[in-house]
Amino acid sequence: MFKQAEMNQIKKAISESIKKNEIAGANLLVIQSGEELLYEEAGFADKEEKRPIRRDSIFRLYSMSKPVTAAAVMILMERGEIDLFEPVSKYLPGFKNQMVEEGDNLVPVQREMTIKDLLSMTSGLVYGGNSKAGKDTEALFQEIDQRLFSASPMGTVEAMNKLGQCTLAFQPGAAWEYGTSADVLGALVEVISGMRFGEFLSTEIFQPLGMEDTGFWVPEEKRDRLVKTYEEDGQGGLKCYSGNHLGIIQRMDQDPAFESGGAGLVSTVDDYSKFAGMLLQGGSFNGVRILKSRTVNYFTSGSLTEEQQKNFTSWHTLCGYSYGNLMRVAKDCSKGGDLASLGEYGWDGWLGAYFCNCPKDDLVFLFMIQKTNAGTTNLTRKLRNIVFSTCCN
Repeated sequence: MFKQAEMNQIKKAISESIKKNEIAGANLLVIQSGEELLYEEAGFADKEEKRPIRRDSIFRLYSMSKPVTAAAVMILMERGEIDLFEPVSKYLPGFKNQMVEEGDNLVPVQREMTIKDLLSMTSGLVYGGNSKAGKDTEALFQEIDQRLFSASPMGTVEAMNKLGQCTLAFQPGAAWEYGTSADVLGALVEVISGMRFGEFLSTEIFQPLGMEDTGFWVPEEKRDRLVKTYEEDGQGGLKCYSGNHLGIIQRMDQDPAFESGGAGLVSTVDDYSKFAGMLLQGGSFNGVRILKSRTVNYFTSGSLTEEQQKNFTSWHTLCGYSYGNLMRVAKDCSKGGDLASLGEYGWDGWLGAYFCNCPKDDLVFLFMIQKTNAGTTNLTRKLRNIVFSTCCN
């Protein structure tokens, strides 16, 4: 249990970040052994309207959508509907005959990209950059953005078949690079299940767990709970961010044709805690089983090969971690820059939504903010250090 001194430390860290205009507002939730240890809300969901952050505030998850997408793939795997070593092209023909960038040349893939390559981000797919692979990918997402509000918006499967025709940055399996792999997995789930990706998630995960505020858009009756996104204004303050990013409609006011498995979901701190709790409890939550325990063990213990790990280790804030099934996994707590728990896993998002599960300590840590290019902030690490030093052995 947190003592008053530790509670004060947490409140101080968040309030100082708000005062410095580093964030507008935040939700923090810590659960251990199924019991809520801490909930803290502070600041504004909308600074201009003075609308405060509340427990039911809805946040854009961006890349914290990825573990949910990976869980959907695990459901299909344990049912025998897919084999992780199957080629992606079996389900998405746009991935046939892919080409790889090698220096100034394009060469054919040495082997086809597999579903497992997507889960480990060793597919050769990227998010952008100056390479041909990056430029091809950026051009596709520009097309998705341009068609968002047209009479023919690009759907999930169409978009990913087009992505398959983009140049790869490296041979499948040869290295690790953060990219669009999770979006492809969403399209695969759609093709294999015969349902829209969002329908599959709702049927198989959200409805059974009671995640009533999680999905790919926010209906009108809930929109006053959606947290506004902010960005730095260049003068030490914050300003509203209104752009669409990675094919995601910023306003979240319509059911999108492109349901991004890598970035598209919204949720609340309580909703996501049910998903995190399900994983921590071996695949079931409140008597509802989503995954079998052996599947969860596989899902949450991912690791890269020595060669793949080289690129991942260059992400210096994740020293001591490896990666698999769209999540970081702590392998060596002595190498990190903050306190960690061996075997902990989770991920974060572009706007700062963050979660980790610590099986060794039976602990869920969830932190929600909405600021562009936030990822794992120094505030997140400060809060982790307070919590982990208090609750983790």
